[in-house]
Amino acid sequence: MRFDLWQSIRLLAACFLLTLCATSILAQTHVVSPSDIHKELVNAAQTRRQNLEKVKGLFSSDETRKAMEAAQISPEKVDAAISTLSNEELARLASRADKVDKDFAAGRISDRDLLIIVLGIAALVLIIVAVR
Repeated sequence: MRFDLWQSIRLLAACFLLTLCATSILAQTHVVSPSDIHKELVNAAQTRRQNLEKVKGLFSSDETRKAMEAAQISPEKVDAAISTLSNEELARLASRADKVDKDFAAGRISDRDLLIIVLGIAALVLIIVAVR
C-alpha cells in the first residue's frame, strides 16, 4: 500500500479537524462556570459579613462591654477573636446571637440573663481562638 501526497494531506487534515473539534468540545464543558464560582464567593463573603455583624452586635452595647470588663474579659480581644473564627464557627455563634436577641426581645430573658449569656459566648470565642 502506498500513500500518495494527496492521501497524506487528507489524513493530516482529518487529524487536525478531529483534534480541533475535540479541544473545542472539551474547552466548553466546565463542571462549574466561572460566573457560578464568582456568585458563590460573593454569597460566602456576604454571609460572613452578616454573621460578623450579628456576633459583634451582641457585644456592642455599653452594658455588655462593662460586664466583660468586670469579668476581666477584654472587649478588644473578643472583637479581634471574632474576626478570626472560621465560617462554620461564626455561623453557629451568629445563630446563637439571633436566638438570644429574639428571646430578649420577646421578654423570655432578663437583662441579667442576657449579660450572663453574652459573657459565656465571649469566653467561648476566646477559648475557640486559644485552642487553635
